[in-house]
Amino acid sequence: MIARRQFLARLGAACAAPQIIPTSVLGQRAPSNRINVAVIGTGNQGTQDLNAFLAEDDVQVVAVCDVNRGSHGYKTEQQFLGREPARQLVEEHYAARRRSGTFRGCDAYTDFRDILARPDVDAVAIVVPDHWHAIMTVMAARAGKDIYCEKPLGLTIADGKAMVAAVRRHGVVLQTGSHERSRWQTRFACELVRSGRIGQLKRIVAVVGPWNKQGPETAWEPMPVPDGFDYDMWLGPAPWVPYHADRCLYNFRFMLDYSGGQVTNYGAHSLDMAQWGNGTDRTGPVEIEDAGSEWPASGLFDVAKVVRFRARYANGVELECVTREDNVACRFEGTEGWVETGYRGFRTEPASLKTSVIGPGDCHLGSSANHFRNFLDCVKTRAEPAAPVEVGHRSATLCHLGNIAMRLRRKLLWDPAAEQFTNDECANRLLGRSYRAPWHT
Repeated sequence: MIARRQFLARLGAACAAPQIIPTSVLGQRAPSNRINVAVIGTGNQGTQDLNAFLAEDDVQVVAVCDVNRGSHGYKTEQQFLGREPARQLVEEHYAARRRSGTFRGCDAYTDFRDILARPDVDAVAIVVPDHWHAIMTVMAARAGKDIYCEKPLGLTIADGKAMVAAVRRHGVVLQTGSHERSRWQTRFACELVRSGRIGQLKRIVAVVGPWNKQGPETAWEPMPVPDGFDYDMWLGPAPWVPYHADRCLYNFRFMLDYSGGQVTNYGAHSLDMAQWGNGTDRTGPVEIEDAGSEWPASGLFDVAKVVRFRARYANGVELECVTREDNVACRFEGTEGWVETGYRGFRTEPASLKTSVIGPGDCHLGSSANHFRNFLDCVKTRAEPAAPVEVGHRSATLCHLGNIAMRLRRKLLWDPAAEQFTNDECANRLLGRSYRAPWHT
C-alpha cells in the first residue's frame, strides 16, 4: 500500500508536469480530442463499463485497477474477472484494431492511488463496492480527474455530501451511473408526468428486486484469503473482519458494512426515476417510514430481504418502495391515468399516452441516449452531465432514508434542505459512519 505522503508527492509532481500525452498511447488521435480513461474496479459491473468505454473511438483505456488479480465468484459462475482479465480485454481490443495485431499499452494496478498519481489519466470510472465510493471520488477530484461513479453515489448520506463538496470545489465532471436516465422510456415517462398528461401526480410505486445471492444463514467460519486477492485493501475503510468468500466480489451488496442491499442496488435506479418524475431530484421527501420490511434473523447477509417502505413529499405525493421480481420499475399514478417504465417495458393508461407528443410548452428533460457518451461529451465541453453529483446524491439519499426507516421501524421526519431528521437523534446518528484508519475523505 502506498503511503499517503508518497501519494501526495506523486500527485504534486503530476500537477507540475506538462500535460503531454505520448502519441504511442494516442495513435492518430490528437491529445485535445482523445480522453484517457482508467477503470477502477473490474468485476461484474466494472467489466460492463470497461466495454462501454472501449466502444468509444475517442477514448483510450490506459489503465485498470482491482484488488483481485483474477478469479471466479462474481455474479455468474462463468465469469472470470479481475485486473488481469481486464488488462487482457483492453489489449486484445486495441490489438484487433492495429495492423500488427498486437498491443501492450494498458497497465494494471492493485492500488487506485497509482492511477490518480498518473498525469496522463483524464478520467476515472469508479466501479467498486459502495463503501469505497466517497474516498475514491474525493481523492480523484483532488487529483483533477473527471469521474464516472457507479450508483449508489455513496454508502451513507454523509458520504454523498462529501462527494458533492469535493466535485464542486475542484471543478471536475461527475456522472453518476444512473443509466436509466439515458433511456428514452424513462425520460419520456417522466416528461409525461411532469407535463401533466396523467393529471395531478398522487402516488409513485418504485420496485426493487429480491436477493439474487445467498450467503451462510447461520454461523460462518473464517476462510483463507485467496492468492492474488488483497483483502485488506478490499476492506479499506470498512471494519476489519475475517475473510469469507461470500463477503466479497458481487456479494458485497448484501452486507450493511459495504452496501445497502437491493434498496441501493436496484433502488438507485427505481427511486432515481421516482425523484425525476416527481421533479424532486435535487431535494427529497419530508416523511419516511417502514411499511412491513423483512430482515434476516441471522447469517452473513444482513440487509433487508423484503423491502417495503413509504415516503411523503412536501407536494403531497406519496411513494412506496417494494420488492418485486421485475427488479427495476417505477409507476406514476395520477388523477387521470398512470405511466410505468422499467425492466418489464413501458405501459400507460390510457394507452394513447404512448403516442403523446411532448410539445414546446411541455417539460423536456434532455436528450442523452448513451450514458457513457454523455459523460465523455461533458468531459470535453465541461457541461453538466445527465446525472450530476447533486442528483446522484439525492437519489442515494432516498435509498439510505428507506433503509434507516426500515431498520428503526418508525416514522421519521426529514428536512431535505438541512439533510437532517427533525424528530429522531438516533436516526441522525445513522447518517454517516466512521472509517477504519488510515482512510478518510
